[in-house]
Amino acid sequence: METCAYLTAFLIFSPILVIIVRALYLIYQISTTDSRLMSENSSLRTILCIGSGGHTTELLRLVKNLNFDKYQPRLYILAENDVSSEVKIHKTEQIVPNVNTKYTLGRIPRSRNVLQSFLSSIFSTIYATLFCVPLIFNFKPNVIFCNGPGTCVPICIVAFILRCLFIIDCRIVFIESICRIRTMSLTGKILQFFADIVIVQWPQLRDVCFRAKYFGRLT
Repeated sequence: METCAYLTAFLIFSPILVIIVRALYLIYQISTTDSRLMSENSSLRTILCIGSGGHTTELLRLVKNLNFDKYQPRLYILAENDVSSEVKIHKTEQIVPNVNTKYTLGRIPRSRNVLQSFLSSIFSTIYATLFCVPLIFNFKPNVIFCNGPGTCVPICIVAFILRCLFIIDCRIVFIESICRIRTMSLTGKILQFFADIVIVQWPQLRDVCFRAKYFGRLT
């Protein structure tokens, strides 16, 4: 009877242990090596995390400079009630002429609404994270670009977990908002541990985030 119990416990906890070891290995690898976007294919399946307001404007400025043929198909993920960002996305995609634009939009619940309490935001973030699973699993991105909105946290968490499970091979690129001059945003403080590339737009932030890269103002 005891042998059966031990066997059951082993079967339950072994996969969990493997995932934990894999996650720690990836975090160590990310923090000690310079990550680069590599692809055996001619294009990279790309997710762009859209916030709202200034976050949307900043990220879409970066999108305008992307090689649309290289970064495709593109999946823009935004909050389910964000109408204005959708209009901006369509306008941005139409700027580049003579390009076969392959992009779609995906919507998820907000992780945290304005003035929402910290305690309740924990549950809304968990809900948003679970909502992201089929979206990320079906799209199987090669790279994710995000720049600070809370919407990107569940997306990046799911992508990292699926990478730990060997389901996808995805790199996360986090660009801190130009508005963050002396301190990292809460999103930046979280993602700096498992985002493959962390970019800041003010040189003094390199002293705050040990992994940050600075290339000047990007947005």
